Amino acid sequence: MTAFSPAPRRAELAVGGMTCAACAARVERKLNKLDGVTASVNYATERAVVHTSVADEVLVAEVTRAGYRAEVLTRGRPENRPAGEVRRIWRRLVAALLLGVPAADLSSTLALVPSLRFPGWQGVVLVLGLPVVTWCAWPFHAKAAAALRQRTTSMDTLVSSGITAATLWSVYAMTRPAASAVPDGDWGLLLRPSGSLYLDVAVGVTIFVLAGRLYEAKAKRTSGNALRALGELGVKDVTVVDADGQEQLISAGDLRVDDRFVVRPGEMVATDGVVVSGSCAVDGSAMTGESVPREVAAGDAVLGATVAIGGRIVVRATSVGQDTRLGRLTRLVENALFEKARVQRVADRISAVFVPVVLALAAGTFAVWYAVGGAAEPAFGAGLAVLIIACPCALGLATPTAMLVASGRGAQLGVFLKGHQAIEAARAVDTVVLDKTGTVTTGRIAVTAVRSHGAGPDEVLRLAAAVEQASEHLIATAIVGEANRTIGAVPAVTGFSALAGLGARGDVEGHDVVVGSLRLLAESAVTVPSAVAAEAARCEQEGSGVVAVARDGVAIGVLAITDTLRPGAAAAVAELHALRLRTILLTGDREPAARAIAAELEIGEVIAEVLPDEKAAVIQRLRREGRTVAMVGDGINDAPALAGADLGFALVTGTDVAANAADVVLVGTDLTVVARAARLARATLRTIRGNLWWAFGYNIAAIPVAASGLLNPMISAAAMAASSLFVVSNSLRLRSFDAARPQSTDTQ
Repeated sequence: MTAFSPAPRRAELAVGGMTCAACAARVERKLNKLDGVTASVNYATERAVVHTSVADEVLVAEVTRAGYRAEVLTRGRPENRPAGEVRRIWRRLVAALLLGVPAADLSSTLALVPSLRFPGWQGVVLVLGLPVVTWCAWPFHAKAAAALRQRTTSMDTLVSSGITAATLWSVYAMTRPAASAVPDGDWGLLLRPSGSLYLDVAVGVTIFVLAGRLYEAKAKRTSGNALRALGELGVKDVTVVDADGQEQLISAGDLRVDDRFVVRPGEMVATDGVVVSGSCAVDGSAMTGESVPREVAAGDAVLGATVAIGGRIVVRATSVGQDTRLGRLTRLVENALFEKARVQRVADRISAVFVPVVLALAAGTFAVWYAVGGAAEPAFGAGLAVLIIACPCALGLATPTAMLVASGRGAQLGVFLKGHQAIEAARAVDTVVLDKTGTVTTGRIAVTAVRSHGAGPDEVLRLAAAVEQASEHLIATAIVGEANRTIGAVPAVTGFSALAGLGARGDVEGHDVVVGSLRLLAESAVTVPSAVAAEAARCEQEGSGVVAVARDGVAIGVLAITDTLRPGAAAAVAELHALRLRTILLTGDREPAARAIAAELEIGEVIAEVLPDEKAAVIQRLRREGRTVAMVGDGINDAPALAGADLGFALVTGTDVAANAADVVLVGTDLTVVARAARLARATLRTIRGNLWWAFGYNIAAIPVAASGLLNPMISAAAMAASSLFVVSNSLRLRSFDAARPQSTDTQ
């Protein structure tokens, strides 16, 4: 009898407790060792995508055995675990501050000033410090134990070892009988109960590293927000039409291919499909980058998450769920974030070698001293000195302190740096790719020219505005606004009617006026003189949309409609060129419109009429060519490119999806902050690298001295504190960063 094997299925797990890319790789290896399991673990989003034939409980158990938390994600249920991770770290940090700061102050003060000691002072320090080095530091101990089970090490190994060793030494020094024979000299002094405690070292490490983990958890949560925002995008309910024409409201998740559904004016299209009946304009600027709404009628394709304007349509669904354009965007963003998460930070890469070396040196120091002297106390003290002096206070502070100071300075400059990827990528960026609609332009259409024939330009604009003031779509608003600004009040309209295909008709001062596309005018039996047709063609060649105006059956002119350049965009591009950065305009809009904007900005390279997934492909092509690419965008269609670029910039005025997918959020609408952000990120990276060089250089110099027995643990702790102070003070220099002043090493 053949055993039944369940068909493979797709499952998603929320994985908690990962602190670096190595953790994600470890979980992935453990899952892939299971029979019938193919897993991919994303550190940035803290998710595991698993194709499996085994039960969910087996997957969760395997992740748990690896030392991490796991939870099966159920479709339709929102995931709030990343926020829970931040809350857990925050609770431990608050407790560490409330208990640890008094314990550290008391321990260091009384250890250095014996005259201030009082009976039982060590017990007070121990009572305050033990919860900090146990419960508050528990995540480090747990990760170190998990790494040990996997026969590997991490920064958590060194943190946990330092905390544990300092705590055990303190308890030993406190409880050792004073009457016992103790060697004279430094070691004897330190081993007496009245000697120094080192809980302040353990407590300080716990507080500093927890603060760094809190910052990283918040930054990591924003990476997952991009996927959550995409998942929440779109309609929740949709009106379907059956074969008898009956309408029924159903959940969008229940929509199936070939179902027909209704989209009313102002509603979002539920999924990708083809128009079956009706006509309207579709605003697809966020999804496609087209600056002017597109007319659609029966037979035309429409995308989910675009918005219908000025008409009712019935659409036949051609794809649903993950097969839609929006679903593909989600996969592209997730894949891009996954690739970024695989890149380990500088500290991670160095600590992979540094941690086992330090542990081996500490053990070797103890062994040599014990073999030479035969006494455990001095041997343990020498080994502990090595461990404490290498304890990664400075390493733990190197990145978070610089990031925190840079974040504060960035907020003053209109820049929000979201994570370490931004600063590590900024140094090498040599190419900046700019989205058009909503990024270098305002994303709001306006009347940029009036071309007339048979009437004056003001008359053409006045008649068009008179009809359009009764309409609500975007083009109508632009026409009426231009008329109010340039010619004042417009006459009233009577007999107004909206025409299918983004047009309108009405009676203005006794004249029959039709406003709309040339195709609409032709369908309305309007005569279009060749001069008007030529002006329309000229506007289209210049990249503008065209709205024709007819009076009493004859076209008398056209209005050029286009997106307007964002103030400061030209100055921003000039600054990027001053930084010797190559600029490219990348857009889903029509090529004439893109080239017109590029000419104004003096951008030589234009890539137009690209779909969202093609935008991401362009970014990857540039990276394969050896370019380090920054992407600036604001729309849903920019999210895969923002996530896939080495450095993603998003405007805070854009969509939440774009902001969550980017590494840097630009506050405000002044694009000159792009160059400002690049300079700040580069300065921050230089500071972090300086911090790390100091921290590791200090260790390299001090560890041999400690191993030789010339430093006791107290001096080691003081040296470590001095190293941390240097790192903090060096990071604080970023507060005076001047974005307007060229930095000498900006382009290094």
